[in-house]
Amino acid sequence: MSGHSHWAGIKHRKGINDAKRGKIFTKHAKMITIMARDGGGNPDVNFQLRLAIDRARLDNMPKENIDRAIKKGTGELKDGNEIAEIIYEGMGLGGVMMLIKTATDNRNRTVSEIKNIFTKAGGKLGEVGSVSWNFKKVGSINISVQDENDLDKIEEKAIDAGAEDTIYADNILTIYTLPENLKTVQENLEKPGLKIEAVGMIFIPLQKTVLSESDRLDYEKLLETLDDQDDTQEIFDNL
Repeated sequence: MSGHSHWAGIKHRKGINDAKRGKIFTKHAKMITIMARDGGGNPDVNFQLRLAIDRARLDNMPKENIDRAIKKGTGELKDGNEIAEIIYEGMGLGGVMMLIKTATDNRNRTVSEIKNIFTKAGGKLGEVGSVSWNFKKVGSINISVQDENDLDKIEEKAIDAGAEDTIYADNILTIYTLPENLKTVQENLEKPGLKIEAVGMIFIPLQKTVLSESDRLDYEKLLETLDDQDDTQEIFDNL
């Protein structure tokens, strides 16, 4: 089931540094607020909130920031406009299909900025359904593999835990699950003590495309610009 995947279905994000830390905390806070609003403020019973908190903790977001975002979502704190989760669809250089997941309190501002980014990069922001047909929503669990000799055993454990598929690259085994099975598979993998690096819902492409080296460099600039946009949460493509 293993295979190499450099870009497909993986969130593209640059490493965190001090200059961007505040912006990344703000992005995490938005998603935590949305999940707390939609499913309640208790991560023990709200799995999506738990995922959002776990990802924030990976970036060392302070507990007080997390608690404030939860209280905003549950209505205990009144602060600004309501935040909405919106997924935009676009076409990058070379016909790369892209999904841009955002969390915004101003839809007009967000769509205007993202459209402008695509236009300047020679891409195009599409209508709803223009590229989403080529993506499948799945659960994703990344496990660190310290010794490749253990890979087969870990894959067996993943299959036993309920995995649908696995992909191995750069010492990380990515396990795909049905969305509704993500929580159960994660818990089953934690029992034998496997080192889980990240868990979340992602979109993987049904059909992939390839870029030339020059187009890839320009495309990476597009990714960086989109990532710098304040409301962007995750980016998925079919490379």
